[in-house]
Amino acid sequence: MSDWIYVCATSELLPGEMTVVWADDLPILVVNYDGDYYALEDRCSHEDYELSSGVYDPEGATVECVLHGAKFDVRDGRPLCPPAYEPVRKFPVKVENGAVWTRDDRG
Repeated sequence: MSDWIYVCATSELLPGEMTVVWADDLPILVVNYDGDYYALEDRCSHEDYELSSGVYDPEGATVECVLHGAKFDVRDGRPLCPPAYEPVRKFPVKVENGAVWTRDDRG
């Protein structure tokens, strides 16, 4: 199991914001949804394109890929509309001592 990766201080990722961290060669998108933090692979499951280039909707807890409009729920990575039918990989997140952490748990 990989080590935890520091994302940022909680004060640096406010509700409605997102950021990207790297676990070796894997980009991980971390979002703050209403004070809760979620981490997804920064890759649309429909086409290998970065979700971080898309639009994060903090009201609906979704991120939309700019390439073809596929939307995903940031809380669990499930696709919400075509052309995506496969979920985006979700990663664990912890908040400890005012910092947000994630890790690559693909095994």
